[in-house]
Amino acid sequence: MIAVVNGVPKGESVLDSLVWVKLKDESSFLKIKETLTRIGIPNRKEGVNTLYQSCHILHKQGNYAIVHFKQLFALDRKPYDFTESDKARLNTIVHLLREWGLCDVVDETKIIEPRASMSEIKVISFADKDNWTLSSKYTIGKRYKNPNNPNTRDDQ
Repeated sequence: MIAVVNGVPKGESVLDSLVWVKLKDESSFLKIKETLTRIGIPNRKEGVNTLYQSCHILHKQGNYAIVHFKQLFALDRKPYDFTESDKARLNTIVHLLREWGLCDVVDETKIIEPRASMSEIKVISFADKDNWTLSSKYTIGKRYKNPNNPNTRDDQ
């Protein structure tokens, strides 16, 4: 049995744990980025439909990965708790993107298990997105304050 710490097998880096994908064409990046804003965990409190985005697309040096927002915190060296449920949602979302023809997965073994049931993930249609508040818990490109370095700042 492999020891797992924060969803990453012991001895493996956070980068190694990411699900790398190949885009189908030049327009795929923006299609995936927009689609991911409409996939996540719903909250319908107080009559307001809010969807919390689970995953993002990361572009690094010509390579692309679908990442859970908690993995992005890890890449920023922030505290995070990447659970088995988070990994299951990530795997299921990547599987959906592949099924919809938006990307190919570089290493299919990364998304085999675990998988989340579709009752745990909400996919909002493009036509219905105006009826929801789409919320992201991580913004790529935002500088997050590092408590270990007083020279960093939060962008407002």
